[in-house]
Amino acid sequence: MRWRGERQSENIEDRRGMSRGGIAIGGGLGSIVIIIIALLLGADPRQFIQQGPVDDPGAGTQTARSTNPADDETKQFVSVVLASTEDVWTDIFRQAGRQYRKPTLVLFTDQVRSACGQAGTSVGPFYCPGDEKLYLDFAFVQDLQSRFRAPGDFAQAYVIAHEVGHHVQNLLGTMERVNAAQGQRGEAEANDLSVRLELQADFLAGVWAHYAQQKGLLEQGDIEEALAAASAVGDDRLQRESQGYVVPDSFTHGSSEQRSRWFRKGLETGDIRQGDTFSVRTP
Repeated sequence: MRWRGERQSENIEDRRGMSRGGIAIGGGLGSIVIIIIALLLGADPRQFIQQGPVDDPGAGTQTARSTNPADDETKQFVSVVLASTEDVWTDIFRQAGRQYRKPTLVLFTDQVRSACGQAGTSVGPFYCPGDEKLYLDFAFVQDLQSRFRAPGDFAQAYVIAHEVGHHVQNLLGTMERVNAAQGQRGEAEANDLSVRLELQADFLAGVWAHYAQQKGLLEQGDIEEALAAASAVGDDRLQRESQGYVVPDSFTHGSSEQRSRWFRKGLETGDIRQGDTFSVRTP
């Protein structure tokens, strides 16, 4: 991705090197988002979430921040990606007669506290609708290359754009409607709604990539990197690697094929109206 020299977002909150004590998610869609991510990564979500009141995210003990040049460059890169999503979604919302509210990207190490509660590194990147912030630990950048075998800077850009897609869903009221519907459905149907929500976020990431490509930010091989990342975090692939077999009814994010297909659809159309994953019979 051609990112050097491009505008960097000011909506970055750097909490790297900070250690925070205690607290957690009391429930709601924020809990669901974090639980979904934990399940996607094959982890036990109970280790990331404790029931209890949510404290002020700014409170807690802080330790000295320690960074290295590679991480600082990654920070510059994600700042450029976030800035690009701000430009794209501001334009799309304006054309629809709406105002886009920019999210904040929080960088952290080891663990972080959000309006959705406390989460550890293993939970992976996530979006919290309660504070409209995206959360990213740079350890996940290494996981993309080593654990998920999805190298390349545009694989990282896809992950950020996917979480921004959740923010777009939050602003449009989609997340709230899905959360309400899940509370009235059985487990299989609730999982299906989660899959459709996640696939739409993949589609929205593709919409961003469509306009980033038009602005000349993409290089040869970038699309392949994004598709590889989308495929790498498909539920079928993760389940097969972690337990040796696949249980489609337990999917929460969609298969590798579905995630890649919806990202590509957003990329090819650039039309937000083409991303209604909730109306199609089989997403």
